[in-house]
Amino acid sequence: MTIPLLILASASPARRQLLKSAGIDPIVCPSDLDESQVQLGNAVALVQTLAQLKAESIADRIRDGKVPPLWEEDTPPPESMLILACDSMLQLGDEIFGKPANEGEAIARWQRMRGQVGDLYTGHALIDLARNTTLVNCQVTRVHFAPVTDRQIAAYVATGEPLNCAGCFAIDGKGGLFVEKLEGCHTNVIGLSLPLLRQMLSELGYEPTDFWRSTFLG
Repeated sequence: MTIPLLILASASPARRQLLKSAGIDPIVCPSDLDESQVQLGNAVALVQTLAQLKAESIADRIRDGKVPPLWEEDTPPPESMLILACDSMLQLGDEIFGKPANEGEAIARWQRMRGQVGDLYTGHALIDLARNTTLVNCQVTRVHFAPVTDRQIAAYVATGEPLNCAGCFAIDGKGGLFVEKLEGCHTNVIGLSLPLLRQMLSELGYEPTDFWRSTFLG
């Protein structure tokens, strides 16, 4: 079986690094989806819908030839391609949070989160272009936040890190200091569940370890 080119529909350096650490070097092609167009009160439905829309936007652009070349100009397109998109949200009680809009919102968010337990949801969409098949799934991880002080919150927000993160923290960065415990998939909190990706690749009929032997262009 031909191992497809994997396209990551995300500009997230953390997601790309997770894939590379697992032996998969993707082509990055951000979707630039306007996420404000989707308003849903259920966290699972929200992240799955956003992930699918991101993946479909790239699939449509590839089919229409409207994306910058993802491979060398003199090289024919790959026989098969997979498009992976993800979206993460944090649910705390009945509230669903994405990235904070500014420092003030980030400070208020952390004052709400400290000492609490939240659920980090990440929707995953995987499109097999050659087969015209789409898989959509969701992973959830429970996050126990430390009872941080106002001074610690201000110092953390001043670094700028939480402004770029769903849930207002990066477990693989400075924010790891302020998380007491995780229940569930660790990589899911970084933005992509490697165990779930393995399952989805297998469901499509691909052996995940075969991607280690693939050479991607770009």
